Amino acid sequence: MEDAATHGDELHAIVARRTNVTHKPEPILCARQRRDMVEALAAVDEAHLGDPEDVFVPIERLDPDVIVLGFDQHHDEADIAAALDARGIDCRVERASGREPKYEDELLSSGDIVDRILRERGEDGDATPS
Repeated sequence: MEDAATHGDELHAIVARRTNVTHKPEPILCARQRRDMVEALAAVDEAHLGDPEDVFVPIERLDPDVIVLGFDQHHDEADIAAALDARGIDCRVERASGREPKYEDELLSSGDIVDRILRERGEDGDATPS
């Protein structure tokens, strides 16, 4: 998000709805809670829930100058740009760069956090003996 914020004057993040997450396991937290967590990030000016049926609806409403995809998002920049052009939305599509952990054992993805919890606490939630 910090890198995405450098691409414009304001950073509006769109949080996908559960129904739109088809390329990886479904989110554990509800959409509103995920939106609140994203909006709490210092780099984010405002977080918005995505549309459950049409991912381009919030983009049409926000009318951004640039869309910055996450470095690990599966979307193709050229495909997104073509879809935006077909809808008459004039904005650049760029990709944020990833970053390296700032300190040992820093986890940079929610999937890695879940995996560590399951590994260290076990599937039933109890702490595993050291």
